[in-house]
Amino acid sequence: MTGIEVSAAILVNDDQILCLQRGENKHDYISYKFEFPGGKLEPGESAVEALSRELTEEMHIELDKSDFEYFMTVFHRYPDFAIALHAYIVQVPSREFDLVEHVSFQWLDISKLNSLDWAGADWPIVKRLMGVID
Repeated sequence: MTGIEVSAAILVNDDQILCLQRGENKHDYISYKFEFPGGKLEPGESAVEALSRELTEEMHIELDKSDFEYFMTVFHRYPDFAIALHAYIVQVPSREFDLVEHVSFQWLDISKLNSLDWAGADWPIVKRLMGVID
């Protein structure tokens, strides 16, 4: 089974969190699911470096890497691959960004996060944010 390492940002503005919806994917189990923005680490890249690069590429936003606060790492197995997902909380001063890679987005209060259909690897992050631990 292929394993990938990914970093994701929990972007917070005015006590709400940005939730992005994926588009269609070759894997049905992640098509149109919600996720936190981010992406794969390139060889030799740290999780923070990858996250900064991905936010610039996929959303056209540039953030100071020193503002990335480590939150948790999730290890998840999908049917076709395994993922290590490093999540960081980032307070953002604005809600301005370009929707480049995703089909929709929502800014939600933490208490409403579980109302969305999240990708499997993102669910543990949602649960911890909401204070619900399995």
